[in-house]
Amino acid sequence: MISFLRGTVAHVGLASAVIDLNGAGMSVNATPQTLSSLRAGEEGKLFTSLIVREDCLTLYGFGSDDEREVFDVLLSVSGVGPRLALAVLAVHEPEAIRVAAHSGDGKAFTKVPGIGPKVAGRIVLELAGKLVPHGTGASTATGTAPAASAEAAWKPQVIAAMTSLGWSEKDATASIDKSLADSPEVAEKGNVAEILRTTLRWLGQDGARAGNRVGARG
Repeated sequence: MISFLRGTVAHVGLASAVIDLNGAGMSVNATPQTLSSLRAGEEGKLFTSLIVREDCLTLYGFGSDDEREVFDVLLSVSGVGPRLALAVLAVHEPEAIRVAAHSGDGKAFTKVPGIGPKVAGRIVLELAGKLVPHGTGASTATGTAPAASAEAAWKPQVIAAMTSLGWSEKDATASIDKSLADSPEVAEKGNVAEILRTTLRWLGQDGARAGNRVGARG
């Protein structure tokens, strides 16, 4: 098993990165938060989980061993594949996932694109006792007014990153606008990674803002 990768970051994309290991490029899928911590040309380290299927081998990378642990536990739920497990980690931090699973908060999981009430209920049921909170859950924030301009140069990149995680373009656009309502300074900076983190954090804090869900993907 490949537990982690450490090497020069050769490329950082919207959904994956390539780590140069002594001349061999290893492609790793990761959440936008993890990818935003990597810089091309600099050394990077990712904890990894290798998914083996008949037709391919796929590496998933994480910024911490805690994220990888939660990812692996999520995969134990029937009907939850690596892409959906990664989407859960894109919306919620590991501790928030533990709190939701431990408290039976199915609504927390419906904030993730591709997860409806039935799948959320199954996640809570099958994770009961498997994930124990280390501390407290995530805090709640407010804010509803639309903000960012649709003409912003960064917006297509942020939308592309969100659609790769499972949101529809319509829901991604609405979520970006609403998430930046209370953070106009983030939009003004135009930093794609920071705007994406702000939007995903906002979605994880209020399920009512997540919009219509797309079909489940694994």
